Amino acid sequence: MALPEGGTERPLPQLDWRPMRPTDIDAVVEVARLSFPNHFEDRPCFENRLALYPRGCFVLADGDGGVRGYLIAYPWRAESAPALNTVIEGLPAEPALIYLHDLALHPEARGGGVTGRIIERLAEQAAEDSWPAIALVAVNDAVGFWSRHGFVEQPAEAMAAKLASYGSDARYMLRPL
Repeated sequence: MALPEGGTERPLPQLDWRPMRPTDIDAVVEVARLSFPNHFEDRPCFENRLALYPRGCFVLADGDGGVRGYLIAYPWRAESAPALNTVIEGLPAEPALIYLHDLALHPEARGGGVTGRIIERLAEQAAEDSWPAIALVAVNDAVGFWSRHGFVEQPAEAMAAKLASYGSDARYMLRPL
């Protein structure tokens, strides 16, 4: 899933991105509930992704507390996306790219360019790890947002049914690295 556009432009100098910890999960679930009421994923899903690939899990927080956003990404297959709100058994044996599963901010934390920082951090990290691209499914009319961050809409006929489950505006997008 991808962040919907919107929010008030204002600087948030007290907030910064850090690695997600198991103790952050309750706050992450709350941010998800506020950000994606039509695509909600619950606690086991977030615990699962953090356990599978902690390197791709981050929170936007005020030091050690006050989680106001999160990003979850992990190695996955091209032209594919896991089903919403599911626990996955493990990462694919031969992943092709990094899948940006979710990026969300608490409504009060939107604006100020905080998302750009974590998207670039993820891209740099993925490139350092020799991944060729980052993929995502844009929802909530967020294609424009993701396009501004280097993502390009991809034809995804093989994913048509899966994309439909995300909503009529869902689009598979890719950012080459």
